[in-house]
Amino acid sequence: MAAASRRTLGQLLQQGWCEIPEVFASTGLALAGIAMATVGCYNYVKSDGDNRRYKNTFVILRSDDPKVKRIRKD
Repeated sequence: MAAASRRTLGQLLQQGWCEIPEVFASTGLALAGIAMATVGCYNYVKSDGDNRRYKNTFVILRSDDPKVKRIRKD
């Protein structure tokens, strides 16, 4: 049985970058994309992005529905 090597995390990352750079680069880009998509979805929901001026289907709302206050009056 081989003895376990004592490497630090930095050394393992450096070796991984030298051996499989495409995996490391694509993982970094994927994480950046997920982060940007999360921020974009949060901002969309926060700014009431579903309140479009023109809709494909009609929506009937009661007068006591909280969404009535946010209807665009354009």
